[in-house]
Amino acid sequence: MQVTAAFRSPQRSPLLQVLKTAIAVVAAWLAAAWLIQGPLPVFAAIAALLVVQPSLNQSFAKAIERSVGVVLGVVLASLLGLAFGNATWVILIAAAAGLVLAWAVKITPGGANQVAISAILVLTLGTATPGYALDRILETLLGAFIGFIVNVALVPPVAIAPAREAMTALVSEISASFVRLADTLEQVQSRPGLEEVMLQARLLRPMRDRADAALRTAAESLTLNPRGGRHRQELEELRRVLDLYTPLITQLIGMTRTVYDGYAQDLATDPNVRAIAEQLRRAAHDVERGFGTGAVDPRVEPPALTAPLRISHPSPDHWILIGSLLEDLHRIHRTLGGEDAPAA
Repeated sequence: MQVTAAFRSPQRSPLLQVLKTAIAVVAAWLAAAWLIQGPLPVFAAIAALLVVQPSLNQSFAKAIERSVGVVLGVVLASLLGLAFGNATWVILIAAAAGLVLAWAVKITPGGANQVAISAILVLTLGTATPGYALDRILETLLGAFIGFIVNVALVPPVAIAPAREAMTALVSEISASFVRLADTLEQVQSRPGLEEVMLQARLLRPMRDRADAALRTAAESLTLNPRGGRHRQELEELRRVLDLYTPLITQLIGMTRTVYDGYAQDLATDPNVRAIAEQLRRAAHDVERGFGTGAVDPRVEPPALTAPLRISHPSPDHWILIGSLLEDLHRIHRTLGGEDAPAA
């Protein structure tokens, strides 16, 4: 493993996120210094720094987490300071006790760390008195509030575009996989060629997982976001398509595995197999049409998978393979809106 991989991210944070964080820290520092007399407003600056997150939902959660952690840490440090002073051993005991307290009340890891950090800062940076503790709590709440307001005011990010791109890539790959499987059935294949088709089909699952993660990120970015209303309908449609097309991935991988395991050189000459290949090409067309990737215009081109394929006399040499493909093809037909009728 490279040393730089331990501290470098694969990609930079958006510059807007960096600027918003800097503005929030400066604003929190100045506001706290003006409103709350006393030591330097370190707590306010740290709160603002942590609260500015990529989404408003995350910002709100971080503000709550930060505030609860600070309150517990300050109260704990104040009690220990009043009882035993601010000697080194008291600071160490406060840090350990803060972690145990957070564990006992099931605070999130970030909040647990904040309890210990706040206890250490209170005992090292100021006198542990009730007035000092109250000021630090108010300072933290002010910093968290300013951080959240800055995140709201300065163009809250909406992550709908990455979700749309991930879905477009997934739908295009599903369509391409149908076409590849049709080509596999219509043309004589070598073993390495079959293995490549199988590998490409299996890659649909991680693509689906990436699309799902992108949709969840987009949903989070719309929560509490004043700009989210115009995008929610699109996000719901993207989620509907993902849920609808997820079974297609299962069917595609299963059909590809069936062909891989039962492949024979004379499959390409079987008229029933060629008919199934044609149905797969129609399915590819309807997948593109149903999502609207631009490859097929739904306003112009009607659905191609219009009726279930019926085979009265399957080949005696390939009837098991054909029967399995027909069963999956029937499920695909139902998913894409075909009639619910037997496939054989």
